[in-house]
Amino acid sequence: MPGPLSLDWYFVGVDVGSGSVRAALVTCDGRIKATAEESITMWTPQSDHYEQSSVDIWNKCCNTVKKVTEGVEKDSVRGIGFDATCSLVVLDQNFQPVAVNKDGVKERNIVMWMDHRALEQASRITATGHKVLGNVGGVMSPEMQPPKLLWLKENLRESCWKEAAHFFDLPDFLSWKATGSLSRSLCTLVCKWTYSPPDGWDDSFWTTIGLEDLLENKHSKIGEQTCCPGRPVGEGLTQEAAKDLGLTPGTAVGASLIDAHAGGLGVIGADVTGHRLPCENQPITSRMALICGTSSCHMAVSQKPLFVPGVWGPYLSAMIPGLWLNEGGQSATGGLIDHMVKGHAAFPQLKEQAEKSGEHVYSFLNHYLNDMRKDQKHLDQLTSGLHVWPDFHGNRSPLADQSLKGMVVGLSLSHTLKDLALLYLATLQAIALGTRHILDAMREAGHDISTLFLCGGLSKNPLFVQMHANVTGLPVVLPAEREAVLVGAAVLGACASGDYSSIQEAMEKMARTGKVIQPNLELESFYRKKFAVFLRLVAHQREYAALMND
Repeated sequence: MPGPLSLDWYFVGVDVGSGSVRAALVTCDGRIKATAEESITMWTPQSDHYEQSSVDIWNKCCNTVKKVTEGVEKDSVRGIGFDATCSLVVLDQNFQPVAVNKDGVKERNIVMWMDHRALEQASRITATGHKVLGNVGGVMSPEMQPPKLLWLKENLRESCWKEAAHFFDLPDFLSWKATGSLSRSLCTLVCKWTYSPPDGWDDSFWTTIGLEDLLENKHSKIGEQTCCPGRPVGEGLTQEAAKDLGLTPGTAVGASLIDAHAGGLGVIGADVTGHRLPCENQPITSRMALICGTSSCHMAVSQKPLFVPGVWGPYLSAMIPGLWLNEGGQSATGGLIDHMVKGHAAFPQLKEQAEKSGEHVYSFLNHYLNDMRKDQKHLDQLTSGLHVWPDFHGNRSPLADQSLKGMVVGLSLSHTLKDLALLYLATLQAIALGTRHILDAMREAGHDISTLFLCGGLSKNPLFVQMHANVTGLPVVLPAEREAVLVGAAVLGACASGDYSSIQEAMEKMARTGKVIQPNLELESFYRKKFAVFLRLVAHQREYAALMND
Protein backbone atom coordinates (compact mmCIF):
# COMPACT_ATOMS: atom_id res chain seq x y z
CA MET A 1 0.00 0.00 0.00
CA PRO A 2 1.22 3.56 -0.68
CA GLY A 3 2.59 5.49 2.28
CA PRO A 4 1.46 8.96 3.40
CA LEU A 5 1.62 11.62 0.69
CA SER A 6 3.84 14.67 1.08
CA LEU A 7 2.41 18.12 0.49
CA ASP A 8 5.61 18.87 -1.41
CA TRP A 9 4.91 16.20 -4.03
CA TYR A 10 3.55 17.12 -7.43
CA PHE A 11 2.18 15.48 -10.54
CA VAL A 12 2.28 16.88 -14.06
CA GLY A 13 -0.66 16.64 -16.45
CA VAL A 14 -0.20 17.28 -20.18
CA ASP A 15 -3.24 17.81 -22.41
CA VAL A 16 -2.90 17.93 -26.20
CA GLY A 17 -6.06 19.43 -27.64
CA SER A 18 -6.99 20.26 -31.21
CA GLY A 19 -5.29 23.66 -31.19
CA SER A 20 -2.88 23.75 -28.25
CA VAL A 21 -0.77 21.83 -25.77
CA ARG A 22 -1.35 22.61 -22.12
CA ALA A 23 0.51 21.43 -19.05
CA ALA A 24 -0.20 21.80 -15.34
CA LEU A 25 1.68 21.23 -12.10
CA VAL A 26 -0.85 19.62 -9.73
CA THR A 27 -0.66 18.92 -6.00
CA CYS A 28 -1.56 15.57 -4.45
CA ASP A 29 -4.98 16.98 -3.47
CA GLY A 30 -5.75 18.18 -7.00
CA ARG A 31 -4.87 21.86 -6.80
CA ILE A 32 -3.27 23.39 -9.88
CA LYS A 33 -0.16 25.37 -8.98
CA ALA A 34 0.98 26.42 -12.46
CA THR A 35 -0.18 26.10 -16.07
CA ALA A 36 1.35 26.78 -19.46
CA GLU A 37 -0.03 26.66 -22.99
CA GLU A 38 1.41 26.74 -26.51
CA SER A 39 -0.49 26.63 -29.79
CA ILE A 40 0.11 23.85 -32.29
CA THR A 41 -0.08 24.04 -36.06
CA MET A 42 -2.93 22.57 -38.07
CA TRP A 43 -2.97 22.17 -41.85
CA THR A 44 -6.15 21.91 -43.93
CA PRO A 45 -4.94 21.08 -47.45
CA GLN A 46 -8.49 20.48 -48.65
CA SER A 47 -12.04 20.13 -47.37
CA ASP A 48 -12.40 17.61 -44.51
CA HIS A 49 -8.61 17.06 -44.33
CA TYR A 50 -6.96 18.12 -41.05
CA GLU A 51 -3.30 17.34 -40.39
CA GLN A 52 -0.72 18.03 -37.67
CA SER A 53 2.94 17.29 -36.86
CA SER A 54 4.08 14.90 -34.12
CA VAL A 55 7.43 16.73 -33.93
CA ASP A 56 5.65 20.05 -33.34
CA ILE A 57 3.38 18.54 -30.69
CA TRP A 58 6.20 16.84 -28.75
CA ASN A 59 8.24 20.06 -28.78
CA LYS A 60 5.28 21.97 -27.35
CA CYS A 61 4.80 19.27 -24.67
CA CYS A 62 8.43 19.75 -23.61
CA ASN A 63 8.17 23.53 -23.59
CA THR A 64 5.03 23.62 -21.44
CA VAL A 65 6.28 21.02 -18.95
CA LYS A 66 9.50 22.96 -18.47
CA LYS A 67 7.51 26.12 -17.83
CA VAL A 68 5.22 24.65 -15.15
CA THR A 69 8.08 22.91 -13.31
CA GLU A 70 10.40 25.92 -13.34
CA GLY A 71 11.75 26.54 -9.85
CA VAL A 72 10.42 23.22 -8.53
CA GLU A 73 12.69 20.48 -7.20
CA LYS A 74 12.57 17.91 -9.99
CA ASP A 75 12.55 14.98 -7.55
CA SER A 76 9.31 16.33 -6.09
CA VAL A 77 7.57 15.62 -9.42
CA ARG A 78 6.40 12.06 -8.76
CA GLY A 79 4.62 11.26 -12.00
CA ILE A 80 3.41 12.57 -15.34
CA GLY A 81 0.34 11.73 -17.39
CA PHE A 82 -0.54 12.55 -20.99
CA ASP A 83 -3.86 12.88 -22.75
CA ALA A 84 -4.48 13.87 -26.34
CA THR A 85 -6.99 13.93 -29.14
CA CYS A 86 -7.61 10.55 -30.77
CA SER A 87 -5.60 11.48 -33.86
CA LEU A 88 -3.58 9.02 -35.97
CA VAL A 89 0.24 9.32 -35.93
CA VAL A 90 2.29 7.56 -38.65
CA LEU A 91 6.03 6.73 -38.26
CA ASP A 92 8.48 4.66 -40.31
CA GLN A 93 10.70 1.82 -39.08
CA ASN A 94 13.17 4.36 -37.68
CA PHE A 95 10.33 6.15 -35.87
CA GLN A 96 10.54 9.12 -38.23
CA PRO A 97 7.42 10.95 -39.54
CA VAL A 98 5.64 9.63 -42.63
CA ALA A 99 3.56 11.97 -44.80
CA VAL A 100 -0.22 11.41 -44.58
CA ASN A 101 -0.87 13.72 -47.53
CA LYS A 102 -0.57 13.57 -51.30
CA ASP A 103 1.94 16.43 -51.20
CA GLY A 104 4.48 14.13 -49.54
CA VAL A 105 5.19 16.59 -46.69
CA LYS A 106 6.62 14.33 -43.97
CA GLU A 107 6.22 16.97 -41.27
CA ARG A 108 2.45 16.52 -41.61
CA ASN A 109 2.28 12.95 -40.28
CA ILE A 110 -0.91 13.13 -38.18
CA VAL A 111 -4.45 12.61 -39.45
CA MET A 112 -6.51 14.54 -36.89
CA TRP A 113 -9.53 13.10 -35.10
CA MET A 114 -11.81 15.62 -36.85
CA ASP A 115 -10.53 14.66 -40.31
CA HIS A 116 -13.45 13.22 -42.31
CA ARG A 117 -11.57 12.20 -45.47
CA ALA A 118 -12.52 8.55 -44.76
CA LEU A 119 -16.31 8.97 -44.84
CA GLU A 120 -16.69 6.52 -47.72
CA GLN A 121 -14.37 3.97 -46.07
CA ALA A 122 -16.32 4.26 -42.81
CA SER A 123 -19.58 3.55 -44.65
CA ARG A 124 -18.09 0.47 -46.30
CA ILE A 125 -16.85 -0.83 -42.96
CA THR A 126 -20.30 -0.31 -41.46
CA ALA A 127 -21.84 -2.21 -44.38
CA THR A 128 -19.80 -5.32 -43.49
CA GLY A 129 -21.90 -5.72 -40.34
CA HIS A 130 -18.89 -7.25 -38.60
CA LYS A 131 -19.46 -8.20 -34.97
CA VAL A 132 -16.86 -5.71 -33.65
CA LEU A 133 -19.22 -2.93 -34.72
CA GLY A 134 -21.47 -3.90 -31.83
CA ASN A 135 -19.06 -2.01 -29.59
CA VAL A 136 -19.28 1.22 -31.58
CA GLY A 137 -23.05 1.55 -31.65
CA GLY A 138 -23.28 -0.48 -34.86
CA VAL A 139 -21.77 2.27 -37.01
CA MET A 140 -18.10 2.93 -37.84
CA SER A 141 -17.28 6.62 -37.49
CA PRO A 142 -14.78 8.37 -39.81
CA GLU A 143 -13.30 9.75 -36.58
CA MET A 144 -12.07 6.27 -35.63
CA GLN A 145 -8.81 4.76 -36.86
CA PRO A 146 -9.82 1.79 -39.11
CA PRO A 147 -11.38 3.98 -41.86
CA LYS A 148 -8.44 6.41 -41.69
CA LEU A 149 -6.01 3.49 -42.09
CA LEU A 150 -8.03 2.14 -45.00
CA TRP A 151 -8.00 5.57 -46.68
CA LEU A 152 -4.22 5.74 -46.37
CA LYS A 153 -3.84 2.30 -47.95
CA GLU A 154 -6.20 3.08 -50.80
CA ASN A 155 -4.96 6.59 -51.54
CA LEU A 156 -1.29 6.64 -50.49
CA ARG A 157 -0.33 3.00 -51.05
CA GLU A 158 3.06 3.68 -52.67
CA SER A 159 4.13 6.33 -50.20
CA CYS A 160 2.59 6.41 -46.73
CA TRP A 161 1.34 2.82 -46.60
CA LYS A 162 4.58 1.33 -47.89
CA GLU A 163 6.78 3.39 -45.55
CA ALA A 164 4.66 3.11 -42.40
CA ALA A 165 5.94 0.79 -39.66
CA HIS A 166 4.11 2.22 -36.65
CA PHE A 167 0.57 3.57 -36.36
CA PHE A 168 -0.05 5.27 -33.01
CA ASP A 169 -3.02 6.96 -31.47
CA LEU A 170 -1.64 10.35 -30.44
CA PRO A 171 -1.90 9.63 -26.66
CA ASP A 172 0.15 6.44 -27.16
CA PHE A 173 2.71 8.29 -29.30
CA LEU A 174 3.30 10.62 -26.33
CA SER A 175 3.74 7.67 -23.94
CA TRP A 176 6.21 6.12 -26.38
CA LYS A 177 8.18 9.38 -26.72
CA ALA A 178 8.34 9.62 -22.93
CA THR A 179 9.28 6.01 -22.15
CA GLY A 180 10.34 4.21 -25.32
CA SER A 181 7.64 1.60 -24.59
CA LEU A 182 5.38 0.44 -27.43
CA SER A 183 2.64 -0.55 -24.97
CA ARG A 184 -0.70 1.02 -25.87
CA SER A 185 -3.39 2.29 -23.53
CA LEU A 186 -6.59 0.28 -23.46
CA CYS A 187 -8.41 3.61 -23.71
CA THR A 188 -7.17 4.30 -27.23
CA LEU A 189 -7.18 0.76 -28.61
CA VAL A 190 -10.61 -0.13 -27.26
CA CYS A 191 -12.32 3.17 -28.07
CA LYS A 192 -10.86 3.94 -31.50
CA TRP A 193 -9.30 0.75 -32.93
CA THR A 194 -11.85 -2.08 -32.18
CA TYR A 195 -9.53 -3.86 -29.71
CA SER A 196 -11.55 -5.94 -27.24
CA PRO A 197 -10.09 -7.20 -23.95
CA PRO A 198 -9.45 -9.89 -22.96
CA ASP A 199 -9.59 -11.37 -26.49
CA GLY A 200 -7.53 -8.64 -28.16
CA TRP A 201 -7.58 -7.97 -31.90
CA ASP A 202 -10.16 -9.69 -34.08
CA ASP A 203 -8.08 -10.67 -37.11
CA SER A 204 -11.18 -11.43 -39.14
CA PHE A 205 -12.21 -7.78 -38.92
CA TRP A 206 -8.96 -6.45 -40.40
CA THR A 207 -9.11 -9.11 -43.13
CA THR A 208 -12.75 -8.35 -43.93
CA ILE A 209 -12.11 -4.63 -44.47
CA GLY A 210 -8.95 -5.17 -46.54
CA LEU A 211 -6.29 -4.37 -43.92
CA GLU A 212 -4.88 -7.87 -43.45
CA ASP A 213 -1.39 -6.28 -43.67
CA LEU A 214 -1.85 -5.21 -40.05
CA LEU A 215 -1.76 -8.84 -38.86
CA GLU A 216 1.92 -9.15 -39.79
CA ASN A 217 4.57 -9.65 -37.08
CA LYS A 218 1.98 -10.07 -34.33
CA HIS A 219 0.25 -6.77 -35.12
CA SER A 220 3.53 -4.88 -34.69
CA LYS A 221 2.29 -1.84 -36.63
CA ILE A 222 -0.73 -1.26 -34.39
CA GLY A 223 0.47 -2.70 -31.08
CA GLU A 224 0.00 -5.88 -29.12
CA GLN A 225 0.99 -4.90 -25.57
CA THR A 226 -1.70 -3.03 -23.65
CA CYS A 227 -2.18 -1.53 -20.21
CA CYS A 228 -5.02 0.07 -18.23
CA PRO A 229 -5.13 3.87 -17.93
CA GLY A 230 -2.88 5.08 -15.13
CA ARG A 231 -0.72 1.98 -14.98
CA PRO A 232 3.01 2.72 -15.18
CA VAL A 233 4.43 2.56 -18.72
CA GLY A 234 7.90 1.08 -19.20
CA GLU A 235 10.56 2.17 -16.71
CA GLY A 236 9.36 5.76 -16.59
CA LEU A 237 10.99 8.68 -18.41
CA THR A 238 13.98 7.78 -20.55
CA GLN A 239 17.19 9.80 -20.26
CA GLU A 240 16.39 11.59 -23.53
CA ALA A 241 12.76 12.35 -22.67
CA ALA A 242 13.68 13.51 -19.17
CA LYS A 243 16.18 15.95 -20.68
CA ASP A 244 13.59 17.17 -23.19
CA LEU A 245 10.97 17.69 -20.47
CA GLY A 246 13.30 19.02 -17.78
CA LEU A 247 12.44 16.19 -15.37
CA THR A 248 14.26 13.32 -13.66
CA PRO A 249 14.89 10.06 -15.56
CA GLY A 250 12.69 7.26 -14.28
CA THR A 251 9.83 9.61 -13.29
CA ALA A 252 6.65 7.52 -13.47
CA VAL A 253 4.58 7.86 -16.65
CA GLY A 254 0.93 6.76 -16.55
CA ALA A 255 -0.71 4.95 -19.46
CA SER A 256 -2.37 7.74 -21.41
CA LEU A 257 -5.97 8.68 -22.18
CA ILE A 258 -7.91 10.32 -24.97
CA ASP A 259 -8.42 13.96 -23.93
CA ALA A 260 -12.14 13.67 -23.27
CA HIS A 261 -11.57 10.63 -21.06
CA ALA A 262 -9.01 12.56 -19.03
CA GLY A 263 -11.73 15.17 -18.49
CA GLY A 264 -13.93 12.34 -17.25
CA LEU A 265 -11.31 11.37 -14.66
CA GLY A 266 -11.02 15.01 -13.63
CA VAL A 267 -14.68 15.33 -12.67
CA ILE A 268 -16.70 12.12 -12.46
CA GLY A 269 -15.17 10.74 -9.27
CA ALA A 270 -15.33 13.90 -7.16
CA ASP A 271 -16.55 13.71 -3.57
CA VAL A 272 -19.99 15.41 -3.49
CA THR A 273 -20.73 14.99 0.22
CA GLY A 274 -22.92 17.79 1.52
CA HIS A 275 -24.01 19.15 -1.87
CA ARG A 276 -27.47 17.52 -1.71
CA LEU A 277 -27.15 15.94 -5.11
CA PRO A 278 -29.14 12.90 -6.27
CA CYS A 279 -25.86 11.06 -6.94
CA GLU A 280 -24.68 11.44 -3.33
CA ASN A 281 -24.33 8.03 -1.66
CA GLN A 282 -24.98 6.47 -5.06
CA PRO A 283 -22.46 4.57 -7.20
CA ILE A 284 -20.41 6.41 -9.80
CA THR A 285 -22.67 4.82 -12.42
CA SER A 286 -25.29 7.47 -11.59
CA ARG A 287 -23.08 10.19 -13.05
CA MET A 288 -22.35 11.40 -16.56
CA ALA A 289 -19.21 13.38 -17.38
CA LEU A 290 -19.69 15.88 -20.20
CA ILE A 291 -16.44 17.21 -21.63
CA CYS A 292 -17.34 20.14 -23.82
CA GLY A 293 -14.94 22.07 -26.03
CA THR A 294 -14.62 22.23 -29.82
CA SER A 295 -16.64 19.02 -29.76
CA SER A 296 -18.32 17.30 -26.80
CA CYS A 297 -18.09 13.82 -25.28
CA HIS A 298 -20.59 12.23 -22.90
CA MET A 299 -19.05 9.60 -20.61
CA ALA A 300 -21.04 7.17 -18.46
CA VAL A 301 -19.81 3.98 -16.77
CA SER A 302 -21.61 0.81 -15.76
CA GLN A 303 -20.91 -2.38 -13.80
CA LYS A 304 -22.01 -4.55 -16.72
CA PRO A 305 -21.82 -4.00 -20.48
CA LEU A 306 -24.70 -1.92 -21.87
CA PHE A 307 -25.14 -1.69 -25.64
CA VAL A 308 -26.56 1.68 -26.70
CA PRO A 309 -27.50 2.11 -30.38
CA GLY A 310 -25.53 4.98 -31.90
CA VAL A 311 -23.33 5.36 -28.80
CA TRP A 312 -19.76 4.05 -28.63
CA GLY A 313 -19.03 1.20 -26.24
CA PRO A 314 -19.38 -0.65 -24.01
CA TYR A 315 -15.61 -0.51 -23.48
CA LEU A 316 -14.10 -2.39 -20.55
CA SER A 317 -11.50 -0.44 -18.53
CA ALA A 318 -11.26 2.29 -21.17
CA MET A 319 -11.52 5.10 -18.60
CA ILE A 320 -11.89 3.56 -15.14
CA PRO A 321 -10.35 0.09 -14.69
CA GLY A 322 -12.97 -2.58 -14.08
CA LEU A 323 -15.94 -0.53 -15.30
CA TRP A 324 -17.59 -0.46 -18.72
CA LEU A 325 -17.67 2.86 -20.55
CA ASN A 326 -20.26 4.22 -22.96
CA GLU A 327 -19.25 7.32 -24.88
CA GLY A 328 -21.70 9.57 -26.65
CA GLY A 329 -20.63 12.69 -28.45
CA GLN A 330 -21.33 15.72 -30.59
CA SER A 331 -18.84 16.46 -33.37
CA ALA A 332 -19.31 20.23 -33.28
CA THR A 333 -20.24 22.23 -30.18
CA GLY A 334 -17.78 25.01 -29.40
CA GLY A 335 -16.90 24.92 -33.09
CA LEU A 336 -20.59 25.27 -33.97
CA ILE A 337 -21.15 28.21 -31.63
CA ASP A 338 -18.19 30.05 -33.15
CA HIS A 339 -19.47 29.24 -36.65
CA MET A 340 -22.94 30.61 -35.95
CA VAL A 341 -21.80 33.75 -34.15
CA LYS A 342 -18.77 34.74 -36.24
CA GLY A 343 -20.55 34.00 -39.51
CA HIS A 344 -23.49 36.31 -38.71
CA ALA A 345 -23.78 39.67 -40.45
CA ALA A 346 -23.95 41.46 -37.10
CA PHE A 347 -20.72 39.95 -35.75
CA PRO A 348 -18.59 43.08 -36.45
CA GLN A 349 -21.12 45.12 -34.45
CA LEU A 350 -21.04 42.55 -31.64
CA LYS A 351 -17.25 42.57 -31.56
CA GLU A 352 -17.11 46.34 -31.45
CA GLN A 353 -19.65 46.63 -28.60
CA ALA A 354 -18.00 43.81 -26.63
CA GLU A 355 -14.60 45.52 -26.91
CA LYS A 356 -16.09 48.82 -25.73
CA SER A 357 -17.60 47.09 -22.69
CA GLY A 358 -14.37 45.25 -21.94
CA GLU A 359 -16.10 41.87 -22.16
CA HIS A 360 -15.52 38.70 -24.14
CA VAL A 361 -18.09 38.42 -26.96
CA TYR A 362 -19.90 35.52 -25.28
CA SER A 363 -20.09 37.26 -21.91
CA PHE A 364 -21.47 40.28 -23.72
CA LEU A 365 -24.06 38.14 -25.52
CA ASN A 366 -25.14 36.54 -22.24
CA HIS A 367 -25.77 39.96 -20.68
CA TYR A 368 -27.44 41.21 -23.85
CA LEU A 369 -29.87 38.27 -23.79
CA ASN A 370 -30.69 38.94 -20.16
CA ASP A 371 -31.56 42.53 -21.07
CA MET A 372 -33.76 41.28 -23.94
CA ARG A 373 -36.01 39.31 -21.60
CA LYS A 374 -38.27 42.24 -20.79
CA ASP A 375 -41.71 40.67 -20.37
CA GLN A 376 -40.44 37.10 -20.58
CA LYS A 377 -39.98 35.49 -17.18
CA HIS A 378 -37.21 33.25 -18.54
CA LEU A 379 -34.78 34.19 -21.28
CA ASP A 380 -34.95 30.55 -22.49
CA GLN A 381 -38.39 31.34 -23.93
CA LEU A 382 -37.04 33.99 -26.29
CA THR A 383 -36.50 31.20 -28.84
CA SER A 384 -40.00 29.77 -28.90
CA GLY A 385 -40.08 30.50 -32.65
CA LEU A 386 -36.44 29.79 -33.49
CA HIS A 387 -35.07 26.23 -33.65
CA VAL A 388 -31.68 24.76 -34.57
CA TRP A 389 -30.63 21.22 -35.46
CA PRO A 390 -26.92 21.30 -34.48
CA ASP A 391 -25.34 18.57 -36.62
CA PHE A 392 -23.48 20.84 -39.06
CA HIS A 393 -20.61 18.29 -38.95
CA GLY A 394 -22.76 15.16 -38.87
CA ASN A 395 -24.29 13.32 -35.91
CA ARG A 396 -21.96 11.25 -33.75
CA SER A 397 -24.60 10.17 -31.19
CA PRO A 398 -27.17 8.76 -30.84
CA LEU A 399 -28.07 8.64 -34.56
CA ALA A 400 -24.50 7.94 -35.74
CA ASP A 401 -25.27 9.55 -39.09
CA GLN A 402 -22.43 11.59 -40.57
CA SER A 403 -24.60 12.59 -43.53
CA LEU A 404 -26.82 14.84 -41.41
CA LYS A 405 -26.49 18.61 -41.78
CA GLY A 406 -27.40 21.62 -39.70
CA MET A 407 -30.85 23.23 -39.82
CA VAL A 408 -32.24 26.58 -38.68
CA VAL A 409 -35.99 27.24 -38.65
CA GLY A 410 -37.49 30.64 -37.89
CA LEU A 411 -35.20 33.15 -39.63
CA SER A 412 -36.36 36.55 -40.85
CA LEU A 413 -34.83 39.10 -43.23
CA SER A 414 -33.45 41.02 -40.26
CA HIS A 415 -29.75 40.72 -39.37
CA THR A 416 -29.45 42.86 -36.24
CA LEU A 417 -27.46 42.20 -33.09
CA LYS A 418 -30.72 41.00 -31.54
CA ASP A 419 -31.05 38.36 -34.26
CA LEU A 420 -27.48 37.24 -33.61
CA ALA A 421 -28.14 36.95 -29.87
CA LEU A 422 -31.25 34.85 -30.46
CA LEU A 423 -29.43 32.56 -32.89
CA TYR A 424 -26.64 32.14 -30.31
CA LEU A 425 -29.20 31.21 -27.64
CA ALA A 426 -31.00 28.77 -29.94
CA THR A 427 -27.65 27.14 -30.75
CA LEU A 428 -26.80 26.69 -27.06
CA GLN A 429 -30.23 25.13 -26.54
CA ALA A 430 -29.81 22.85 -29.56
CA ILE A 431 -26.52 21.52 -28.20
CA ALA A 432 -28.17 20.88 -24.83
CA LEU A 433 -31.11 19.18 -26.56
CA GLY A 434 -28.53 16.96 -28.27
CA THR A 435 -27.24 16.00 -24.83
CA ARG A 436 -30.81 15.19 -23.79
CA HIS A 437 -31.14 13.01 -26.91
CA ILE A 438 -28.00 11.09 -25.91
CA LEU A 439 -29.17 10.80 -22.29
CA ASP A 440 -32.49 9.32 -23.40
CA ALA A 441 -30.70 6.69 -25.51
CA MET A 442 -28.42 5.74 -22.62
CA ARG A 443 -31.27 5.52 -20.14
CA GLU A 444 -33.30 3.36 -22.49
CA ALA A 445 -30.34 0.95 -22.64
CA GLY A 446 -30.12 0.70 -18.84
CA HIS A 447 -28.08 3.63 -17.56
CA ASP A 448 -29.49 5.42 -14.50
CA ILE A 449 -27.98 8.90 -14.71
CA SER A 450 -29.07 11.56 -12.21
CA THR A 451 -26.30 14.18 -12.29
CA LEU A 452 -24.14 15.83 -14.96
CA PHE A 453 -20.49 16.71 -14.34
CA LEU A 454 -19.20 19.30 -16.85
CA CYS A 455 -15.69 20.40 -17.75
CA GLY A 456 -13.87 21.82 -20.75
CA GLY A 457 -13.88 25.24 -22.37
CA LEU A 458 -17.66 25.56 -22.78
CA SER A 459 -18.24 24.80 -19.09
CA LYS A 460 -16.78 28.26 -18.40
CA ASN A 461 -19.80 29.81 -20.15
CA PRO A 462 -22.52 30.09 -17.46
CA LEU A 463 -25.34 30.28 -20.01
CA PHE A 464 -24.17 27.09 -21.73
CA VAL A 465 -24.11 25.35 -18.33
CA GLN A 466 -27.54 26.65 -17.28
CA MET A 467 -29.05 25.56 -20.61
CA HIS A 468 -27.79 22.02 -19.99
CA ALA A 469 -29.36 21.98 -16.55
CA ASN A 470 -32.67 23.42 -17.77
CA VAL A 471 -32.94 21.27 -20.90
CA THR A 472 -32.07 17.96 -19.20
CA GLY A 473 -33.74 18.70 -15.87
CA LEU A 474 -30.59 17.51 -14.07
CA PRO A 475 -28.23 19.32 -11.71
CA VAL A 476 -24.83 20.19 -13.16
CA VAL A 477 -21.63 19.94 -11.12
CA LEU A 478 -18.60 22.03 -12.08
CA PRO A 479 -15.12 21.13 -10.82
CA ALA A 480 -13.31 23.29 -8.27
CA GLU A 481 -10.40 23.39 -10.71
CA ARG A 482 -11.91 24.52 -13.99
CA GLU A 483 -9.05 22.89 -15.96
CA ALA A 484 -10.32 19.43 -15.03
CA VAL A 485 -8.79 17.76 -18.09
CA LEU A 486 -5.35 18.69 -16.79
CA VAL A 487 -6.25 17.33 -13.35
CA GLY A 488 -7.40 14.11 -15.03
CA ALA A 489 -4.06 13.82 -16.85
CA ALA A 490 -2.24 14.39 -13.55
CA VAL A 491 -4.37 11.63 -11.97
CA LEU A 492 -2.71 9.23 -14.45
CA GLY A 493 0.74 10.24 -13.23
CA ALA A 494 -0.38 10.02 -9.59
CA CYS A 495 -1.66 6.49 -10.10
CA ALA A 496 1.49 5.41 -11.99
CA SER A 497 3.71 6.75 -9.20
CA GLY A 498 2.16 4.32 -6.71
CA ASP A 499 1.24 7.19 -4.40
CA TYR A 500 -2.40 6.24 -4.87
CA SER A 501 -3.50 2.62 -4.96
CA SER A 502 -6.00 3.04 -7.82
CA ILE A 503 -7.54 5.42 -10.32
CA GLN A 504 -10.66 5.52 -8.14
CA GLU A 505 -8.70 6.65 -5.06
CA ALA A 506 -6.74 9.24 -7.03
CA MET A 507 -9.96 10.63 -8.55
CA GLU A 508 -11.68 10.94 -5.19
CA LYS A 509 -8.71 12.79 -3.66
CA MET A 510 -7.80 14.98 -6.64
CA ALA A 511 -11.14 15.75 -8.40
CA ARG A 512 -12.81 18.34 -6.19
CA THR A 513 -16.39 19.62 -6.47
CA GLY A 514 -16.95 23.30 -7.21
CA LYS A 515 -20.18 25.07 -8.10
CA VAL A 516 -23.50 23.22 -8.50
CA ILE A 517 -26.12 24.55 -10.94
CA GLN A 518 -29.70 23.42 -10.45
CA PRO A 519 -32.24 23.19 -13.29
CA ASN A 520 -35.16 25.59 -13.48
CA LEU A 521 -38.04 23.14 -13.25
CA GLU A 522 -40.54 25.82 -14.31
CA LEU A 523 -39.22 25.32 -17.84
CA GLU A 524 -40.00 21.60 -18.00
CA SER A 525 -43.06 22.10 -20.24
CA PHE A 526 -41.20 24.54 -22.54
CA TYR A 527 -38.34 22.13 -23.10
CA ARG A 528 -40.63 19.16 -23.55
CA LYS A 529 -42.12 21.03 -26.51
CA LYS A 530 -38.73 22.26 -27.71
CA PHE A 531 -37.39 18.70 -27.65
CA ALA A 532 -40.38 17.49 -29.66
CA VAL A 533 -39.57 20.13 -32.30
CA PHE A 534 -35.90 19.08 -32.14
CA LEU A 535 -36.77 15.46 -33.00
CA ARG A 536 -39.18 16.60 -35.72
CA LEU A 537 -36.39 18.58 -37.39
CA VAL A 538 -34.24 15.52 -38.04
CA ALA A 539 -37.27 13.52 -39.15
CA HIS A 540 -38.04 16.24 -41.69
CA GLN A 541 -34.41 16.37 -42.88
CA ARG A 542 -34.46 12.65 -43.57
CA GLU A 543 -37.82 12.95 -45.28
CA TYR A 544 -36.48 15.69 -47.57
CA ALA A 545 -33.40 13.60 -48.39
CA ALA A 546 -35.62 10.62 -49.25
CA LEU A 547 -37.79 12.78 -51.51
CA MET A 548 -34.77 14.12 -53.39
CA ASN A 549 -33.28 10.65 -53.78
CA ASP A 550 -36.54 9.04 -54.89
